[in-house]
Amino acid sequence: MCGRYNVLTSAQGFVDLLDLLVAVGNVADGGPCYNAAPTQLLPVVRRARNDSGARIDDLKWGLVPSWAKDPAIGNRMINARMETAAEKPAYRVPFRRRRCLVAADGWYEWMKSTDGKQPWLIRRRDGEPFFIAGLWDAWYGKDRELDVPTPETFTLLTADAPDRLSPIHARMPVVLDRGLYERWLDPAVSDPRALHEVLGERPLDVFEAWRVSSYVNSPANDSGRCIERVPDSDPL
Repeated sequence: MCGRYNVLTSAQGFVDLLDLLVAVGNVADGGPCYNAAPTQLLPVVRRARNDSGARIDDLKWGLVPSWAKDPAIGNRMINARMETAAEKPAYRVPFRRRRCLVAADGWYEWMKSTDGKQPWLIRRRDGEPFFIAGLWDAWYGKDRELDVPTPETFTLLTADAPDRLSPIHARMPVVLDRGLYERWLDPAVSDPRALHEVLGERPLDVFEAWRVSSYVNSPANDSGRCIERVPDSDPL
């Protein structure tokens, strides 16, 4: 499970990673977010409705299905398992039609230990930002009584972690290979088998991890202290 990550790169910096036309839409871009948490508005790249390109907008973390009776369901739908998302009622339509790229620079996991849970920061060794495969949806009210949706929402896809990272946590976000961003967003691709092929090519050997302090445990804490390595601790 991934319940916290960071977004340190600017919206334009993420746009520059993409080999497709991307418009910067409704993005606050108010500086780095060291401790992104569920229910926050965070940058996500989606295909534009006219399919002429893509756009990056802030969506709310925690997917609310279009058919939901209560939007509070999104509070517990922050992750979707890659292996079963195509069949789960909440995710199967977004998996085929509403896929997105979630902008990130790193994520946090908590390792169980005799002293409790130790937080770790995981990021690319080269320090480069990346995109996590995600799904999004729009909710127009219990009986579709709203003219415009409440804040559109998203969830992160997760998969088994590789051996190097599994001691920290058994699961990890699905970080997409850079050459597959456009295919993941392509509305013409809807066959689950083809989409699982895209997800299966994720890079697994480019990450590093180090212990950080319990300061990151509180979503209210959002500063550079969140990513500081615990002194005298060995990286993974």
